[in-house]
Amino acid sequence: MISSTSNPQIKNLIQLQAKPKERLEQNAFVTEGIKMFEEARDGGHLIKAYVTEELYEEKTGEDPDYFKGAACEVVTEQVMKAASDTLAPQGVLAVVKRKEYNLSEIIKKHTVNLVLLEDLRDPGNLGTIIRTAEGAGVTGIILSQSSVDIYNPKVIRATMGAIYRMPFVYVKDFYGALEEIKAAGISVYAAHLKAAVEYDSLSYPEKAAVLIGNEAKGLSEEAAALSTCNIIIPMEGKVESLNAGIAAALIMYEIYRQKRQGKTGGRLPAADFIR
Repeated sequence: MISSTSNPQIKNLIQLQAKPKERLEQNAFVTEGIKMFEEARDGGHLIKAYVTEELYEEKTGEDPDYFKGAACEVVTEQVMKAASDTLAPQGVLAVVKRKEYNLSEIIKKHTVNLVLLEDLRDPGNLGTIIRTAEGAGVTGIILSQSSVDIYNPKVIRATMGAIYRMPFVYVKDFYGALEEIKAAGISVYAAHLKAAVEYDSLSYPEKAAVLIGNEAKGLSEEAAALSTCNIIIPMEGKVESLNAGIAAALIMYEIYRQKRQGKTGGRLPAADFIR
């Protein structure tokens, strides 16, 4: 049992959660909670788990083989509190292998439904978008290099496990990536406050991408100019814009709804707005 916060493994756990550089160099990140541990274990992504004595006894009491095959260290409650990124630790932290994807792999699938994120900075927004994207049938997420680290602990918690299943890639040249995406036959729809086309008035094509910008500044003019069509979410009252996660969710689910129902009646053909 590890009973000291000075233990090198515990220090490393804390560093992995605090520093993107450490996560990159070690090709690993940290998740918290039973569900996240089980998905990492069952998916073959687990490097090592750290579990409190109480939770270890509880789980092995229910199933003696619960931790079988999983590298595991038992720690004291005090150590877990010190190592956890949350105020109310869930009793297990898991060090998990990072997954690698590439842009070509994501955009050349038979079915393509993407979310493109330019300079997104809020961890909660990104985690929510990833979780919602999985629910809406999105096949991949493309992020500008300046966006928040997807393996930030707050992002991981907000994904509720979708981080294990949603393909993603960071690109150094975001504008170049937009050009490559369009060249692959994928129409790009940019959420933009100056747009004239309402997001739910279009019939989206089979291959579509939603482009969302920074929470404070919105999309850059360069990114908006590279889109196939700029769209807007109509609003009442004095609200000028929506939270990035909410805006992305609305558009993702409109595309998903259309694909599910296979209906286009009454909507404007997307081709009418292609530049």
